[in-house]
Amino acid sequence: MQTKNFPQEVKKFEIEAYERPKNLKGLGRTHVPFSGSPLKHPYHPNKVILVPDPYGSNPLYYEFNGSDITFAEELPSIVNLEGKTIPMVRFWVKKMSKGMVCTPFLVEEMNSQG
Repeated sequence: MQTKNFPQEVKKFEIEAYERPKNLKGLGRTHVPFSGSPLKHPYHPNKVILVPDPYGSNPLYYEFNGSDITFAEELPSIVNLEGKTIPMVRFWVKKMSKGMVCTPFLVEEMNSQG
């Protein structure tokens, strides 16, 4: 009779070091990497939004055309204190592509110096 609760022999589990895919060799000469949490663009299905620091105090994000992204690498996800997981990626974007950096800010009254 075999009981499932008894310890059993387990084979050794080795962790493998991350190895970059071979098709990325030389990509640094023609592309620039951007890391962050990807989002679908709310109005343009062919554009991608990338938030570099989703929980940070600086709420900037990047916007790219999907056709300018040659390769996407999956990075470890971020987990907040409530247990919500946010996926992270690294996009390789073609050099000389048009992208946009957006930084939202709060409009406040300006002090007049004069």
